[in-house]
Amino acid sequence: MTQRTHLDDFLRGRIIGLLECGRTQLEVSDELGIAQSVISRLWQRFQDDGNVSRRYSTGCSRDTTPNEDRYLAVTAKRNRRSTASDLSRQLSSATGTTISRQTVYRRLGQIGLYAGRPVRCVPLTATNCRLRLAWSREHALWTPQQWACVTFSDESRFSLQSDSRRTFIWRAPDPLVSPIRSADDLRLKTV
Repeated sequence: MTQRTHLDDFLRGRIIGLLECGRTQLEVSDELGIAQSVISRLWQRFQDDGNVSRRYSTGCSRDTTPNEDRYLAVTAKRNRRSTASDLSRQLSSATGTTISRQTVYRRLGQIGLYAGRPVRCVPLTATNCRLRLAWSREHALWTPQQWACVTFSDESRFSLQSDSRRTFIWRAPDPLVSPIRSADDLRLKTV
């Protein structure tokens, strides 16, 4: 099967010129090696509106209106742990517009919200700051031999199953994390 290519403006003009000179569509088709149906469509379009340039389309029509896009954004920001399927169902029940999970991802991505792991950070309360400062002062003068007895871990999460059941939240991809975007179920109290 041959690959379809678009005719450039020069070739379109050449086809119209040959047809206006009195050549038949079949003769032009044989001479240029282009299907007769393509030449027929081009000639018909030229006779209808006098234009042979390619019609550009913007693709499929959007499934959601700007108001529905704002509704998705507000809903995702209010409940950051909701999934794309949940947001799709909420939009469908609120407005009657049914969209796919992938459309939800695209619409939220256009405003800068992406699904990502909740950021876990140590809450820096006054008590926590005092405890961290005391710990650092106690260990400031340790020797390398004393540090050799300490095991450091990066607190990585390991799962033996394929489904880790990790929850995601909708957040902007900021390198600086504000408390609003951090995980709301922090279990780290002190260091």
